[in-house]
This record gives sequence, structure tokens and C-alpha cells, in this order.
Amino acid sequence: MSRTVVLFGTESGNAEMVAEDLELEIEGETAVEDMTDFDLDDLTPDDFYIIVCSTHGDGELPTGARPFAASLAERRPDLTGYVYAVFGLGDSSYETYSHGSELIDEQLTALGAQRVGVYGRHDASDGSLPNDTATEWVKALLASRVPA
Repeated sequence: MSRTVVLFGTESGNAEMVAEDLELEIEGETAVEDMTDFDLDDLTPDDFYIIVCSTHGDGELPTGARPFAASLAERRPDLTGYVYAVFGLGDSSYETYSHGSELIDEQLTALGAQRVGVYGRHDASDGSLPNDTATEWVKALLASRVPA
């Protein structure tokens, strides 16, 4: 993999803060990109993608993830050979807990991309900070990707 790209989709800014914290934990070339501005033409199978996405409303995508999801739906690129991981933010007191990230995950998988590692999730109902949960998750994710 040439670099790690952390793509975030956010409503209130929590996913962006998490993405920025993840960048500090990742060794090697890393980029943090807002899904609002990310151009699908910049996707490459050489990069490893980490999706950080919150949930808004009744299990919908946050405003920041909608342009990315709309581009995927409209253009339907073949993502065979692309590899990604997902960290979702939500509140388990709602039936639609972490559903925003699941929507992006479903799109990427349907287009041929392969999700790796444990699906990371932060549950706001437990009072923990999403940044702490995410940094522990990414450390484990990256350790599992290191060749033996």
C-alpha cells in the first residue's frame, strides 16, 4: 500500500476529530480527506482507506458523507482490489446505531471493495470519547495488517 487515506463523513465534527487523531497514530504517508470534497477519481487500489462516519437523524448519512455516497451510487466504479476498514460513530440507545457508516460500508462492498479488520464502533451512550475508542481500534487494526 502506498499510503493510508482516512475519509470522514460528519455532521457535528466528531468524525473529523476522530480522523485527525487517527492520522497521528498511523505510520507512513497518511492523508485525511472530507468525504464532502473527495473526488472518486482520486481512489486508487494502491491506497488503504479508513472510513470514519457518523450517523445522523434516523440512521441516515451525515451531511458530510452524502456527496461521496451519491458519487458512488451515480458512477458505480469497479472497486475490485480496493481495501478499506470502517469506524462508525453512533449511540446504541437508538435503533439505527452506527447505521451511517454501515450505509457507506454496504456501498463499497457492493462495488467490489474488501473490508478488512474488525468493524470499529463508538457508542456515545457509554460516555467514552470517540477519539480514545478509535485510536485503540486503529492500533489493533494496523497491528493485524503487519506481515508476520
